[in-house]
Amino acid sequence: MSGVTSHAQHRDLETRVPSKPPVRARVVIAAVVCVALTAVSCAPGIGVGVDLRLIARNWDNGAKRIAQLLHPDFTFFVRTLPQLSQTLQMAFIASIVSAVICVPLIFWAAALSNQNGVGRRITRFIMDVIRAVPDLLYASILVAMVGVGPLPGIIALVLVDIGILVKLLSESVDALDPGLVEAADSAGATRWQTNRLMIWPATVPAYLSQLLYVLELNVRASSILGLVGAGGLGLLIDSVRTYYRYDQLSMIILEILVVVVVLDTLSAALRRRLI
Repeated sequence: MSGVTSHAQHRDLETRVPSKPPVRARVVIAAVVCVALTAVSCAPGIGVGVDLRLIARNWDNGAKRIAQLLHPDFTFFVRTLPQLSQTLQMAFIASIVSAVICVPLIFWAAALSNQNGVGRRITRFIMDVIRAVPDLLYASILVAMVGVGPLPGIIALVLVDIGILVKLLSESVDALDPGLVEAADSAGATRWQTNRLMIWPATVPAYLSQLLYVLELNVRASSILGLVGAGGLGLLIDSVRTYYRYDQLSMIILEILVVVVVLDTLSAALRRRLI
């Protein structure tokens, strides 16, 4: 009798609790919402006013520029070597410095490694503020403070890298198995010992992977920071662009592409060996 009663109660509960919509319905709803937001954002007056007719009207100008970019000036390569070397050095220095600075911040920003809610929120807020500022704005301010050269570019890259690394790696820490911390706590380990002996070894693979990713980002970013006087290829890009030397600009773009591809290949090889 009790079994019949419990079965009836369970069936009554199912009739009162609304069931979740099927997965297909949720996908359709999400797609409709995305399309609607895109349409509103593109609409003139209330949105940015995307006018695809401008592409058709100015197609000739774009075709001429693309044709010029397809004929790089290879004789210009020698002149780019000093700036290219400076760009790579800036990217490497910024990656190493940010990799060292971000380690304690990772543990302060993760809930699994930092039980102090106030300190954790303060750390995350500071990282949010750092990520909110574009790297070009950092470079512009630093150029005004310390002058033209690679130093403001390196500092700008370090700030951006710290914001990225702490965000991604603190989330990796929080995704770890809480049993690691529980086992360490039951053994009487201090918070420092838990973070150093349990959490950090489990975070190293993600740490190395993100560090290689940041190095690739820094190569591209350091190529642009020179537009505001922060060293690297950006100064040269600004110079050739001013004189409409698209053949020389194409040579610089080609160099950046080759460097990024080489770094991506080396990163993949290092990930297979180290991670």
